[in-house]
Amino acid sequence: MTRRQHHPGADRPILPLLWLLSDRRTDAGIETALRSLPSGSGFVFRHYHLDPDTRRARFDELAAIAHQCGHTVVLSGDEDWGADGHYGSAIRPRDGLFLATAHNSDELAAAVAAGAEGIFLSPVFATASHPGAKTLGIDAFHALARQSPVPVIALGGMTHERARELGWSRWGAIDGLGSTNVA
Repeated sequence: MTRRQHHPGADRPILPLLWLLSDRRTDAGIETALRSLPSGSGFVFRHYHLDPDTRRARFDELAAIAHQCGHTVVLSGDEDWGADGHYGSAIRPRDGLFLATAHNSDELAAAVAAGAEGIFLSPVFATASHPGAKTLGIDAFHALARQSPVPVIALGGMTHERARELGWSRWGAIDGLGSTNVA
């Protein structure tokens, strides 16, 4: 059972505006970051670096904190651990909230065709996750985002300042939220 909110009279869930994605680099401060997010934010648990048993235990720990804070919890991967939804490539893994990733118009179209309810579009700016990777930049991001009939979540080098520069209210970060004040 998911905890998703819905717009009155709509068939799509209300997606959080702010998303924190987990990563090996930010694991040490992630509990603080989760508690610092405004209630109703989103959390994508990735933690690909952990073995399966340790990953499950870490998911349970962080999901409990996120839910206590009123956040939506999305799991990256094929596991069914009771998350509010799943995140990944444009292949719908199961029922529940489905957030896909896209880096270009073909991937965006595939995510829409797969039934994604939100799409992380990246990388908008240079990011530590993919050093030296080509970025979309502001204009290309907006051009692609306009093609999507579902909400787009800006990702890649995002911080509060970058979100303002981009003029986009729905965004996510790995390093850009860290353990700093995100209110």
